[in-house]
Amino acid sequence: MSVQKTNSSTLKLKSGVSHQETISLNAIRQIKESRKKQPSASELIEGILSKNITALSRSITLIESTNNDHLAKANEIIQGCLPHANNSLRIGITGVPGVGKSTFIEAFGKHLTSLGKKAAVLAVDPSSTISHGSILGDKTRMEELVKDENAFIRPSASGETLGGVARKTRETITLCEAFGFDVILIETVGVGQSETAVHSMVDFFLLLKIAGAGDELQGIKRGIMEMADAVIINKADGDNIKKAQAAKLEFNRALHLFSPKKSGWIPTVSTCSALTREGIDTVWQTILNYFEIVQSNHYFEEKRKEQNISWMMETIDEQLKNNFHNQPKITELLNSAKKAVDNNEISPFAAAQILLDNYFKNKK
Repeated sequence: MSVQKTNSSTLKLKSGVSHQETISLNAIRQIKESRKKQPSASELIEGILSKNITALSRSITLIESTNNDHLAKANEIIQGCLPHANNSLRIGITGVPGVGKSTFIEAFGKHLTSLGKKAAVLAVDPSSTISHGSILGDKTRMEELVKDENAFIRPSASGETLGGVARKTRETITLCEAFGFDVILIETVGVGQSETAVHSMVDFFLLLKIAGAGDELQGIKRGIMEMADAVIINKADGDNIKKAQAAKLEFNRALHLFSPKKSGWIPTVSTCSALTREGIDTVWQTILNYFEIVQSNHYFEEKRKEQNISWMMETIDEQLKNNFHNQPKITELLNSAKKAVDNNEISPFAAAQILLDNYFKNKK
């Protein structure tokens, strides 16, 4: 009897059974089309006011854009949101890298949402001066807060902006306020005395410190320390509690050396542990006490007016700079001027004057 050769494979494809598509080509096409379609400024404004988080995120991306084609639309969105803004408490949070800013903000943000508050976190990551890139990892570091439906975390790159704040942080604050957030927390890079930039856009300035990092008072007391409305010694837990208490006394003595604030507020020093959430409620109560004083003596409104003037002047500076660099004639002359300066054919000052003269001549 002959033995027929059988197929060694035990897997056979039955004819007549169609393979089901796991991904709908029609769905993919619809997604691509929706991404191409850009909502109008009025649609985005309506989305923000109706608390659509996607509209808020897209609008922030638009105002952060350096594309000149987006400028008019971004300005329209900001203008549409302005009447609905100015209803939040703006709190700046700074401190040297490693002080625990992200951990503190998550603990503080969770405390706020537990009280029924809506909190927006504008976290600024430092940009590399070499690659110009940023990690933007704040959402990863705030795992609990990012899941909270009453919280919004928006990481942005600092870019070339001095002071550890993003170029469009002020505009983003306006959009978040129009959305309905009660508290806006601005986390800065923590780069030193140039933190004056964030101080000019917030109502309350909070400085985070840690114990056992050495006596830094001489280095910063005429910078951040003078601007701080409260100094918080973080990481006051475990074996570090005694060191934190000692640091609290040291900073208290330092604060008494400064002139009284125009606000009438006397800066405070307290300890907390963002890890165990110990002392977080005290920080919030301190902030509430501050606002009670500055609202009763009208300093709050006065500072907001000063901030608006500052915003206007900085916007003028920025628009002039952008307009200068987006002139084709200037771009051509700039490249020639760079070569001339590089070859010592002309001084940097003379080259700059020639460029400016040509710019204003073309603007007439």
